[in-house]
Amino acid sequence: MVWKEHEFSKNYVILKPHNANVFDLILFILPFGFKKRKLMDCPDGKEDSYRSFADRLIIFVSLSLQILILAIAIPLANLDAFLQKLLNFISFNGTILQLFFKFIRGETLVQPKKSSPDYTSVVGFTDWRRDLDNSINPDDTFRYYSVLTVMASKLSYESLPFVQSVVNDRWKMKLLGYYNFWNDFQSRASTQAFLFQTTVSDPNTTVVAFRGTTPLDAYDWQVNLDFSWYEIHGVGRIHSGFMKALGLQKRKGWPKELTPTTTGAPQFAYYTLRQKLIDIAKTNANARFIFTGHSLGAALAVLFVAILALHDESLVLEKIKAIYSYGQPRVGDRHFAEFMVSIIKKYNFEYYRYVYFSDLVPRLPADGILFKYKHFGRCIYFDSLYRGRIVKEQPNKNYFSLLWLIPKYVNAWLELVRSFLIPFVKGYDYYESLAMKGVRFIGLLMPGLTAHIPTDYVNSTRLGKLSVPEEILEDGDDCIEPDY
Repeated sequence: MVWKEHEFSKNYVILKPHNANVFDLILFILPFGFKKRKLMDCPDGKEDSYRSFADRLIIFVSLSLQILILAIAIPLANLDAFLQKLLNFISFNGTILQLFFKFIRGETLVQPKKSSPDYTSVVGFTDWRRDLDNSINPDDTFRYYSVLTVMASKLSYESLPFVQSVVNDRWKMKLLGYYNFWNDFQSRASTQAFLFQTTVSDPNTTVVAFRGTTPLDAYDWQVNLDFSWYEIHGVGRIHSGFMKALGLQKRKGWPKELTPTTTGAPQFAYYTLRQKLIDIAKTNANARFIFTGHSLGAALAVLFVAILALHDESLVLEKIKAIYSYGQPRVGDRHFAEFMVSIIKKYNFEYYRYVYFSDLVPRLPADGILFKYKHFGRCIYFDSLYRGRIVKEQPNKNYFSLLWLIPKYVNAWLELVRSFLIPFVKGYDYYESLAMKGVRFIGLLMPGLTAHIPTDYVNSTRLGKLSVPEEILEDGDDCIEPDY
């Protein structure tokens, strides 16, 4: 029998957008089309598990969106490159007005260089802040590390010179590594992460920050929109795209050790970062680790700890201080959630999952249908006034609720108005760029996407008055949580 790249798992559902066309999709969604193995792959005899119309509809939507994303991948990449060059060209020459006067006077215009520490990503132009909020005392560890980790999550979208400049020069901390990791299934380096030592507040603490979804990167969106999963024995069903981004190996899955390869072989996120943390733990008995990320990066932070537990890497697990996640999608099913809860209890670390108001991504993949992904732990939920409370699950848990339709769109208008007023109320640090105001206008059509931008998460950690989470203010039974 010809081997398949996912045969390391005995139970899986893998969607195959590369094999799909419009005719196949139409046939698939019809009552007699559920056995179309051309569009999806699962173990023999399991096809009938997905015979319901609701299940096929979710698969249909996921495949359709992936096909669309793949079709426009090149135009999206070109648009991203154009916007980045244009925004940096304006920035390196001051403002649009200053650029205009330079051009009129015939002055030499500055050409931005990617090697410059000021060369900024498109995400970076939506939130220009680089410094930490010095008004928050490091002794207030919960708030301090919330502010630090959300800024690190935002910083993860930037280039090495940019990250190096901010961490070493502005934060007065120590950058320990910056990586572009290989995705074996995409055959490209599409996963980024960096780690640094918090020398100012605690020289024993190392923060690992994973990069999230770049807004115009089709490969990132393909990962997010692919609701395929693999089941790992003893762990549960896990989103396949997140595993691939972290370092899943074709056919082998998650071997504890990789087979030695030639020098210059690609680096995988999980294996490289694990070794780095093992080395730190061996040389510093007081070492503590924090994992963080925004969006896709938040999912990778959670999954990284899960695979450490799968491999029983107790040396690293015993030194975990916390996971801080921002705008995190659901990573796995109920069994995965229960597995993570057991790990949190066993190694006694904290897990803080931040959700800002109508952010679409924490509501995906949808809970309760087909793949049945579940969140776990408590949710630190902030409304549009940056008022925080602790809940078991964010309100409007699957986003597409008619009850929330009007509030979401009304709030999008209020957020747009707020973007013009907030610097006059809270100070210049909260001035929103023209790029962010443009995103706010997009939010009038799709508020859940705008709410996912890091800006509101940064504001929530700085302006929100939430202290150390101790009490659940809103009950619910949809989320699996540890007993803290």
